[in-house]
Amino acid sequence: MAKVRVATIGRSHITELFLDALSQVEKATYAAAYSRKLEDAKAFAEAHGVSLWFDSLDDLAESDEVDAVYIATPNGLHAKQAKQMIEAGKHVLVEKSFAANQKLGQELIDLAREKHVVALEAARNTFGPGPEKLQELIERVGTPRKGTIRFSKITSRIAKLKAGEGVNIFDPYMAAGSLMDIGVYPLEEVMQLFGKPESVKASALTHKVEPKCDNDPYTLIDLAGEAILTYPLFLIDISYGKVSNDYLSSQLEGDAGTLLWDEASLPYKFRFIPYVSSGEAFGSRGNGKAEDINLEVPKNDMVFEVQVFANAVLGDKENDKTVFEHQQNTLNVLAVSDEIRRQIGVKFPQDDE
Repeated sequence: MAKVRVATIGRSHITELFLDALSQVEKATYAAAYSRKLEDAKAFAEAHGVSLWFDSLDDLAESDEVDAVYIATPNGLHAKQAKQMIEAGKHVLVEKSFAANQKLGQELIDLAREKHVVALEAARNTFGPGPEKLQELIERVGTPRKGTIRFSKITSRIAKLKAGEGVNIFDPYMAAGSLMDIGVYPLEEVMQLFGKPESVKASALTHKVEPKCDNDPYTLIDLAGEAILTYPLFLIDISYGKVSNDYLSSQLEGDAGTLLWDEASLPYKFRFIPYVSSGEAFGSRGNGKAEDINLEVPKNDMVFEVQVFANAVLGDKENDKTVFEHQQNTLNVLAVSDEIRRQIGVKFPQDDE
């Protein structure tokens, strides 16, 4: 194929950002839109310059005018929709969280490999020069000892939740909540840097939503949380939430210095402060001269994930290792997320499938 022809499932703001990024990638082009209502799909497609639209996932899956599908629906629908597209031979780029749990994520990746298609999570903070620079700078801290990676951002939809209204992002049936929506950013970063931890200890601020039926077992959802991830030589604390704004930097502390960077979703501004021994003077941290490292990045950094995806779909073998590493990162994140949810008591219907 000359260009990867991509269809979209979902019409949210993140889909708009994806299409903006897609327009900047020469090897891919927008081909079609899907929505449950045909008039919505048609309006969205025409607004973005394409003349193909669907209100049937079956028809989309079977279309010979589409090579790949970007899925940006609520989390609880990701696995089912991705599976249908993969089984039909379509490549899939799935918004985070990739699936409701590690079991479903593994099934999707195994199926994609069996069908010889690409299945990738659109975890934007793990692609591009920012994450690469972060991995490089981590070496300067020496032996890591402890760190914190944080991201909290209040949502306007919290008012609806307080009023007792149903909100997708706080719906256990949609595999949602603060961990799966925003806690994945710190987790994606930690897993990419250090892999799976030896153990996890989690705590969360939770909320009971209205039951959907008598004796509904899926009524607890998380609003914010913390988790301590233990590695052989160091501890990492992740902090996340959707009910407040966190303005502190993330950081990793080591015996040779401390590295700080801006929010986990956008690691492009860094500060390294080396440790310089100054004796045992009380109150002295032994700070060396701080060094700021700032990267220039495009306004829409989703372009990096789209480039990797397009290259992989087109058979660029240099991308094989990158895709494999991102898939493993996705599975590690889901495994840790499963454990966090187990500890805080948040359960999804997909966990019992």
